[in-house]
Amino acid sequence: MTTNEAPLQSENALLESREQQTLGAYIQTYLQRVRAGALGPLPIIIGIVAVAIFFQSRNAAYLSPNNIVNLIMQMSGIALIAFGVVFVLLLGEIDLSVAYVSGVAGVIATILMRPPHNLEWYLTVPIALLAALGIGTLQGFLITTFQLPSFIVTLAGLLAWNGAILLLVGAGGTVGIPASPFREIANVYLPPELGLGFVVVLVVAYAATQFIQLQSRRAQGLNAKPITIIGIQIAILVVLAVGVVLIVNQDRGLPLIGAIVIVTLIVLTFITRNTRFGRYVFAVGGNKEAARRAGIRVERVRLYVFMLCSFMAGVGGIILASRLKSVSANQGGGQLLLNCISAAVIGGTSLFGGRGAVYSAVLGALLIAMVENGMVFLRLETGWQFIITGIVLVLAVIVDSLSQRSQKRSGLA
Repeated sequence: MTTNEAPLQSENALLESREQQTLGAYIQTYLQRVRAGALGPLPIIIGIVAVAIFFQSRNAAYLSPNNIVNLIMQMSGIALIAFGVVFVLLLGEIDLSVAYVSGVAGVIATILMRPPHNLEWYLTVPIALLAALGIGTLQGFLITTFQLPSFIVTLAGLLAWNGAILLLVGAGGTVGIPASPFREIANVYLPPELGLGFVVVLVVAYAATQFIQLQSRRAQGLNAKPITIIGIQIAILVVLAVGVVLIVNQDRGLPLIGAIVIVTLIVLTFITRNTRFGRYVFAVGGNKEAARRAGIRVERVRLYVFMLCSFMAGVGGIILASRLKSVSANQGGGQLLLNCISAAVIGGTSLFGGRGAVYSAVLGALLIAMVENGMVFLRLETGWQFIITGIVLVLAVIVDSLSQRSQKRSGLA
């Protein structure tokens, strides 16, 4: 009897691993993870709902179609820059130069379109993005080759690229963007039919991806999401996506830059979840030495991340310049750096590395835009806007720290 016991136990374990997870078991597992500190996007979603209810109760126009369009436009530039910040934070690093790198990109694209250069926008924009990529390559090279703290290198970059903007524009100067698609990209709105078609394609693509993953995991004998949960997630996405488009169609329509943010989110999410590079970023951020011993070229991954971060800063800088239809000596200044880093952290990406998701940048940027926009509705002074944004950032870091401690005690981290 004892000789057959071990094979029987192994067979039962194998059969158990191939059993599909029930809806009740899935919910129970999720609640256990939440109690253990794995909160995911839950805090930021609660925060967004609470902020929306608060400001709507103070001003009925807050959630009007006109203001929702404004919110999408207000958050888009921040979200695009914050996408790159998410990757840097996943490594447990920081990039303090992103705001002024975005300013450099916007200024270069604008200056090259004006006399004496007079280049077309489809040449100046790629040149500006290449310049941003070059900045990321330089900073990443210094960090990885000489093993310098990213804080110091990017702080030096913050000063240097601020100086570059002052030299290009001139102290106190403002340079208008000549009439071109570059000038109008942040001021274009999709027709109602095209906006609806865009979100329908997104929902169909998301549903197809979920079912393909379901079949793949089942074929490999792995636990998979219950199909009921997938159906609920798709239904929620349909309600949110179609609902937002129907609302904004009552005003100017879905902003093109909002669609750009969504497409960028999809591409970067695919990179983090379905590519070797994405897995390496999480591995390096989780434990750099363990990743090195596993054969991962750690310094190369770090270099690529800083390059990506600066490139996304350049993309965001182009959008921000287009929104204003001009660039100034203060391009990339103000609270842009605070907002971009806050968007990633408030959205749920850990400052300690190894934990986070690309969508956190969108959620964080949305919350920041909602708070800033709501404070304008309440006519609060700029000083209070800084104070409240700072408080929200500190609270997000506290939640992240407590969550990490709780997960370590429970064995999830």
